[in-house]
Amino acid sequence: MPARPHAVAFDVLETLLNLEPLRARLETIGQPAQLLQPWFMRFQRDSMALALSGDFRTFESVARQALRTDTNHTATEEDIDHVLAGFAELPAYPDAEPALRMLSEAGLRVGCLTVGSAQNTARFLEQAGLARHVDHVVTADQAGIWKPAPSVYRVTARELGTSPQNLALVAVHAWDCHGAKRAGCLAGWCDRLEGRYGDVFTAPDVSGADLVQVAEGLLRLNPVPRPAAE
Repeated sequence: MPARPHAVAFDVLETLLNLEPLRARLETIGQPAQLLQPWFMRFQRDSMALALSGDFRTFESVARQALRTDTNHTATEEDIDHVLAGFAELPAYPDAEPALRMLSEAGLRVGCLTVGSAQNTARFLEQAGLARHVDHVVTADQAGIWKPAPSVYRVTARELGTSPQNLALVAVHAWDCHGAKRAGCLAGWCDRLEGRYGDVFTAPDVSGADLVQVAEGLLRLNPVPRPAAE
């Protein structure tokens, strides 16, 4: 059994934050609600392509270009502004607060690792009542590269004052957990989105049907004294 982490970083988009209300904003600009999933998938693909080619663009620029493409360039820039503004108002999943609180009260450092903007993430955490449980937020903008590049997870460990082997990433995306494992971190996977963990990815250290089960699994790992430097 691996050692219990000293810090836990949560993915934000689709893990803590529910994207479903963006469907209504898409409909407001005359686009079908079902565009949400292909748009978000294109956004993820394009951000990963940039990382693989050694380039970087901001969350807003990649999300904006992906939406232009998926609307066949029928959405105006004002339309896209309206949709992107919705990221700052999205609700948290019901299991987010108890999972964050459980880990924080157990003495672990808790952070967020997101491809979203720092401003939107901070607003989301405040509005959802999660900010009091979060010690630090790390964004792709700060790291200068997108997930799942190994350096993103290592930067997150450093920002949370620990080493990669003492950091656990929690996400609903198997590819994100795989990236964390390849960077030397622990991983906790929630099956809310994907149902079954992809067998092409390195297995997570713990898994659960919701974030609370994942948090409980991380806390059951073997406790190891924290080095004085941490």
